Amino acid sequence: MTTNPKIIPYSVLELASVASGSTPEDTFKKSLDLAQKAEEFGYTRFWLAEHHNMISIASSATSVLISHIAGGTKKIRVGSGGIMLPNHSPLIVAEQFGTLGSLFPGRIDLGLGRAPGTDQATAYAIRSDRMQSVYQFPDEIRQIQQYFSPDNRGARVRATVAEGVEVPIYILGSSTDSAHLAARLGLPYAFASHFAPTYLFDALNIYYSEFQPSEFLQEPYTIACINIIAADTDREAERISTSMIRMIVGVLTGKIDYMQKPIEMTPELWEISQDPAFQRMLKYAFVGSKETVKQKTAEFLKQTGVNELMVASHIYHHEDRVHSYRIVSELMKEFLYVV
Repeated sequence: MTTNPKIIPYSVLELASVASGSTPEDTFKKSLDLAQKAEEFGYTRFWLAEHHNMISIASSATSVLISHIAGGTKKIRVGSGGIMLPNHSPLIVAEQFGTLGSLFPGRIDLGLGRAPGTDQATAYAIRSDRMQSVYQFPDEIRQIQQYFSPDNRGARVRATVAEGVEVPIYILGSSTDSAHLAARLGLPYAFASHFAPTYLFDALNIYYSEFQPSEFLQEPYTIACINIIAADTDREAERISTSMIRMIVGVLTGKIDYMQKPIEMTPELWEISQDPAFQRMLKYAFVGSKETVKQKTAEFLKQTGVNELMVASHIYHHEDRVHSYRIVSELMKEFLYVV
């Protein structure tokens, strides 16, 4: 029997972070450049998150930004990581992503989550009945599937631009609830272990044990997201990581600010990085040289057995971020498994 070595797919989660001294316009240009570089480096997907009312994140109009990225690249898959469905009408989501799927055939992914992606006051401003929609999350996913189905042509309510268009749906999650749902619907599952690692293994076990094959997916497929900051040396990566540490402090204290320039690691920042709350949130934040990050990433892949790795990188300088993703692509090409 012959076997074929395959590279574990690796992808990008882009938060479109706004650095101090820059504008959302600057951020969008850098996001596109990163996507173009990621395409060159062999990344499989470039997913964009949905957040609102945050000065540090510019990916609020996620589907619009997806179109911008897809239009400036050639083959990398572009999608949502994710669309927070309770913020939206399923019909509008189907129309938007059906349009994207027609504009960029075979390249668009629709990742769906149910978190607000913002504070409660803003969530209410987006959609006043969103809490009701949260409980209807499974039904609204099925509605979107129906809108994409050619069988919906006879329905009274149609998303005509979506019917028959190929846009795979992914269930996103940071808890075990989403794992049950993804397994029951027979859909691929992406876990947010880059900021909510607590239930990673419980969620994966639930998904694998409860998975039911569907017309969309015959076998379980999992993606896990981690943070990586890679540089030529451990010391340089540590210095670059101070931007991420200060950003997380802002999140934990409710004082969200623009991404700040890196500084030399101070005793105060080091102490903060060792705080239990910080450690829990960034359990899977790998910082260091290629060899350091390679070792930690290899252990993560071995422990989880996920099918695909997604990488988020909170880095201030664009050239440092591109270099980090280049290093990740190099080390990922060295991880082979046999199928």
